[in-house]
Amino acid sequence: MTIHPTRRALLGAGAALAMPAVGASAQGGAAQGGAGGAERNLTVGIGGSVTSLDPHFFNASPNNSLAMHVFDMLVQRDAAARVSPGLAESWRAVEPTVWEFKLRRGVKWHDGRDFTADDVAFTVERAPNVPNSPGGFGGFLRAITRAEVVDPLTIRFHTAAPHPLLPTELASVAIIARHAAGNATTADFNSGRAAIGTGPYKIAAYRPGDRTELVRNDDYWGGAEPWSRVSYRFMANDSSRAAALLAGDVDLIDQVPTSDLARMRGDNRVSIAEIGGLRLIYLFPDFSREGPSPYVTDNAGTPLPRNPFRDLKVRQALSLAINREALCRQIMQGTAQPTGQWLPPGSYSYNPEVTPPPFQADRARALLAEAGFPQGFRVTLHGPNDRYPNDAQTIQAIAQMWTRVGVQTQVDAQPWAAFSPRNARQEYAIRLVGWGSVTGEASYLLVNILNTFDAAKRTGASNNGRYSNPALDTLTERATAILDDGEREKALQQAVKVAMDDLGIIPLFQLTNVWASKRGITYEPRADERTVAMGTRPAVMR
Repeated sequence: MTIHPTRRALLGAGAALAMPAVGASAQGGAAQGGAGGAERNLTVGIGGSVTSLDPHFFNASPNNSLAMHVFDMLVQRDAAARVSPGLAESWRAVEPTVWEFKLRRGVKWHDGRDFTADDVAFTVERAPNVPNSPGGFGGFLRAITRAEVVDPLTIRFHTAAPHPLLPTELASVAIIARHAAGNATTADFNSGRAAIGTGPYKIAAYRPGDRTELVRNDDYWGGAEPWSRVSYRFMANDSSRAAALLAGDVDLIDQVPTSDLARMRGDNRVSIAEIGGLRLIYLFPDFSREGPSPYVTDNAGTPLPRNPFRDLKVRQALSLAINREALCRQIMQGTAQPTGQWLPPGSYSYNPEVTPPPFQADRARALLAEAGFPQGFRVTLHGPNDRYPNDAQTIQAIAQMWTRVGVQTQVDAQPWAAFSPRNARQEYAIRLVGWGSVTGEASYLLVNILNTFDAAKRTGASNNGRYSNPALDTLTERATAILDDGEREKALQQAVKVAMDDLGIIPLFQLTNVWASKRGITYEPRADERTVAMGTRPAVMR
């Protein structure tokens, strides 16, 4: 099954002023049980490592995917990234700078206590301030100056300026319980003590780097899920993950290895689900240092006296030296599309004037010479080896391309659990990373990646390269306050052009998200690449 959502529908709640209401550990392998109320267990193999049960610790897709099983948001996002009511049954702007959310009646926490507006206020206070977070959720909450609890089922958010995107942004913030997490640390979540949610599953066991065991919440406000128990397993090795599916040891896998995809398409034991994704794979240079940057030397091995990545000509040269078509064809084997920005065509605020950079090796050499590096230099390109499809192979290929234009490039690919905290500490000269624009519009990346890091303003939460462009910051702030959808889109498109002309990041390609399941189990593919048991169903339930 291949799905191509209508991207312009992704903005959803940002344009709307009101929304109507809508009505023990798992062990073993494959899905068990039959129809008619019998117990069914599900085993899921994921390719990305979950680093914490704390839903506010790290804004990373594996963490967010797991959190969706246990916690809910005020606003939900469906498989096509459209928003709908979650813990909030409706919302409206009662004033230009005040949003009011009416909360769902009768929702219970996993321990049986009532969910109230006070829990939402606590969440808004805690989420941006989690210690040691390598990339948190403050960007989603930056507009809120005050949370006002009107009554147990009504909360108002006050903003300094009109902020039409707030409902869309709140679809990314998990709501937690004040009584369970009031003084809790991330370690308390990882132990399970504070991991009390309102979601469709409860935590039974968490084994970092291995698996999380979930048990169904039979009292879930949205209705009980078909799976009694879910084993959510981290399986970093592509071949092992695919083999486990074919052997029947797991029921669903994500990040289907591109080398196995053609074979699986023809295997009647397997069903493939795919969708054009919102994930950009890109390179992020170091802007944090004016002087020597780590892992950068001249050809004799002496550290360069100045950081070459702060020179636009060097960034342009490195971008033009990359053959994106070849990466997509040979490394990604057709499961990615070259890009020059961070949203796919058809998205709200996609700028059609910003096209994928051409492959121009000769021009790259000339730009290096103009920047003062006629003989090039040496650099180490870092990246994960277990986070994104073919991530290690991609950085290897880029290293070869750069070496051919005179930038002698070594590669250091590391497990995500080791790479991500070092990346957050700005330890690399240039690295390969990814970003999924789950809000379906340009401001999400602008605010979190390209806006200047400012803890007080809650911008640049994931700006690990420490890029800073005050003009872009101002343009982003102005654009996100525009109430008219059309005018806001024009302003965001302008921001996209400014950012890509300056190459604050070097975009490579957009991913296609692919899952494989055992025959007899269906999966609804998600544009936001979340892998969730809630999207998995026995075929008899279709």
